Parts: sequence; structure tokens; C-alpha cells
Amino acid sequence: MIERPDRTPIPRSFFDRPVLEVAPELLGCTLVRRTDEGPVELRITEVEAYAGDIDPGSHAYRGRTPRNDVMFGPPGHAYVYFTYGMWHCLNVVCGPEGHASGVLLRAGEIVKGAEFARKRRLSARYDKELAKGPARLATALDVDGALKGTDLCQGGDAPLTLYPGQSPTPDLVCNGPRTGVGGEGALHPWRFWIDGDPTVSPYRAHAPRKRAT
Repeated sequence: MIERPDRTPIPRSFFDRPVLEVAPELLGCTLVRRTDEGPVELRITEVEAYAGDIDPGSHAYRGRTPRNDVMFGPPGHAYVYFTYGMWHCLNVVCGPEGHASGVLLRAGEIVKGAEFARKRRLSARYDKELAKGPARLATALDVDGALKGTDLCQGGDAPLTLYPGQSPTPDLVCNGPRTGVGGEGALHPWRFWIDGDPTVSPYRAHAPRKRAT
């Protein structure tokens, strides 16, 4: 793929705002992942907002740690974490530096480079399933811990860049509870998605882990 010379990444000022403003406005934006194999472009269709120390569902709720350090800023960088000992998930750091909020990229449509994504997602039966869920999205884009802290506002040869896209009309933007979040965090309707888009992942309520007897 040859990049359009007029293509300009989303500016850092876009991310330097409250997370609940940024999250729904990321719908329709384009994430480009560049590797030696070739680039993959993803249109974002589903996200979740996490609001740091006021949000029990956030990794930063209990303060700063080596794991969540990137979440404290500056905004516009990638926060990548490893979950269930198997999968990576990709987040975008938002808000003023030191606040530690972010947007989880839950799902999207692969619009270019599907041939590369298919090699990484051999279990996907259809292209609409390639990035249907946060772990699948990261796998399709070859995102792992090495990309933690990547500046998403860079263009050129940067491994990850976010670009403006075609925003959905307001009537197509839905919101509801976040997937798999329990406790107080389950009450926040901070998941946003494009209504009717086939790449959006199914909602699943939090299921408490059962203790071994």
C-alpha cells in the first residue's frame, strides 16, 4: 500500500480531553499497523472507556504501577497489556498527563491488508471476524507488548498510527455497559459501538470466577 501524501495523523490535542469525549469519537477512525510483511488498516467500530482513579474497572484505579505506567501519559500513546496469560489488548491513552484514562479498542473492520490479518487469525471463518473482540483485534494487527508506549500521533513509518475516518451519524452510535466488567464498574455505560456493524463483538456480562472446592 502507498500512503496518501495528504494523510495526517490525529493530533495529540484530540486525545488530551476527557476519555468519555474521546471514546465515541474514535468510532470510524482508522488505525494503521505497519510491519515488514505489510500494512494493515482497521476501521474502529467498538471501544470502551476507562477513567482511571474514579473507575473501579480501570487498571489505574489503585494507582501507578510498572504495568500501567503508560496510562499516566502523555496522551495519544498505546497502552498494551497481556491478559489471561494468552492475549494482548490495545488501548489509547487519553486525558491530561497524570490522569491515567484510556480507550480499549474492542473491535474493527479490516479495510486493507486482510491477507496479512488472515495469516494471524486462522480460526476466523469470515473477514468480519478478524478483529471482532479486543484480543482478536490485537492478534490480527500483530500487536504485542513491544508496542506499549508507541506514539499513535506519528505518521511515516511508525508501527502504529491513528488517522481520522468517516464518523458514523449520531443515530448509529450506541452505548451500554462494558463487557466483562463487574462490581461498581459494571454500572458505567462506557462501551460505544456502531449500531448494526457486523464486526462489533457480542456483549457478555461479568461472570465471577468460582473458587475451587
